[in-house]
Amino acid sequence: MTRTTSTPQIWFVCGSQHLYGPKTLAQVEADAQAIATALFEQKTLPLPVRFKPVVTTPDEVTALCSQANADPECAGLILWMHTFSPSKMWIRGLNLLSKPFLHLHTQFDRALPWDAIDMDYMNLNQSAHGDREAGFIHTRMRLGRKVVVGHWSDPEVIARIDSWQRAVRAWTEWQGARFCRFGDNMRAVAVTEGDKVGAEMAFGFSTNGYGISGLVARVDNASQADITALLADYEQAYDIAPELRRDGSRHDSLIYSARLELGLRSFLEEGGFRGFTTTFEDLHGLRQLPGMAPQRLMADGYGFAGEGDWKTSALVQALKVMALGLPGGTSFMEDYTYDLSEGQEAVLGAHMLEICPTIAAGRPRVELHPLGIGGKEDPVRLVFDAQPGPALNASLIDLGNRFRLLVNEVDAIPVPPMPKLPVARALWRCRPDFKTACQAWILAGGAHHTAYSQAVTTEMLEDFATIAGIEIAVIDADTKLRAFRRELRDDEVYFHFARGIRA
Repeated sequence: MTRTTSTPQIWFVCGSQHLYGPKTLAQVEADAQAIATALFEQKTLPLPVRFKPVVTTPDEVTALCSQANADPECAGLILWMHTFSPSKMWIRGLNLLSKPFLHLHTQFDRALPWDAIDMDYMNLNQSAHGDREAGFIHTRMRLGRKVVVGHWSDPEVIARIDSWQRAVRAWTEWQGARFCRFGDNMRAVAVTEGDKVGAEMAFGFSTNGYGISGLVARVDNASQADITALLADYEQAYDIAPELRRDGSRHDSLIYSARLELGLRSFLEEGGFRGFTTTFEDLHGLRQLPGMAPQRLMADGYGFAGEGDWKTSALVQALKVMALGLPGGTSFMEDYTYDLSEGQEAVLGAHMLEICPTIAAGRPRVELHPLGIGGKEDPVRLVFDAQPGPALNASLIDLGNRFRLLVNEVDAIPVPPMPKLPVARALWRCRPDFKTACQAWILAGGAHHTAYSQAVTTEMLEDFATIAGIEIAVIDADTKLRAFRRELRDDEVYFHFARGIRA
């Protein structure tokens, strides 16, 4: 069963004033409602857009912002100034507003009616300077927001609104979200540590630990009927190694893998969790390190990361939400080893077991192989190669005084045959090139665990970082190390002062 994702609303809010008289205001409202309706009817947008009455006074703005804060169905606002809306009337409301907003700088008519244009038309269609007035107050108040410019029907404008809406929905899902850690993080590892209190303050989600014994009880108590149904599902979805089939010598291992999935799914559903972590150092009472179970749960929308890496689990879940409905998959990933052939440098990404099959190029195969760590039975896993094409790797790291979101755009390439490597894997080349990307990643403190996505774009993650008010560092085709170093130094100063004594 795929975990459900909420579909909150985006409010479309138009600003004006009473200077122009009731006839002009009636036209402003009609035009604003037409744009909101057109956006609502854009089936590609992930969230519905709802028209809100035009605001013309400080009290109306304040009331609307307060309503937005209190309404759980409101995920964010699109603001547009059809006429000139004096921005001082927005100050009180924007000071209260806790929901993200996008500033749409558009005009109702695409082309000017050159033969008919008069001052009435000019007074009605004043977004050219009405939106500049709004932009000033947003900047003066130091408000993070996205600005989209162009006619409201342009495909590029719709695409940029789409990107922001996806970030908004992921952010909304993080508010009050719960993430479960079975055991602690891998011992003595630094990057999987972090300030969970600071993360809840910054992002709105909580992370807590749960004893492995609670999971063991659910694994052991899985019903035979549920196990049988799940085994039938495996047979439909995957190629199964002969020894794991019904008449195979190791079929019992596949049965136990089904128990692991049923136990994990039951625990997560009952606790209302959106993601989880495991660690091979805390498996007391389990026969296998969960492999196929986390893979399938990720495919259903849960966040996951190994070795107790709660930050990456949360990030994987956020990217899963952003990617809903888009082609391409999203997975927990680890930069594992390199091919340093000159001019062909590439990164082989994998993990011990737990890579999400949504990124698979073909039909995954269920296999059983030894695992050199963990001290348990041979674990079942899905083995496959990742789909070639553009992708990105993202890492959320705790720098002590703030969080940094680090992104590297990459290009996945076909995976050569590796008959002795029985894990799911991806192979990619980094942008702008291997040496620059790896130097930049290490200079930025990027982790070895990442959220890897073929669907999510850098723009979505930039929008997400703006909403969260955190730093983002991007490594792409245009990255130059000298400028990247300077950007990191500048961000160190900016975010130190921006957060003030709260940090």
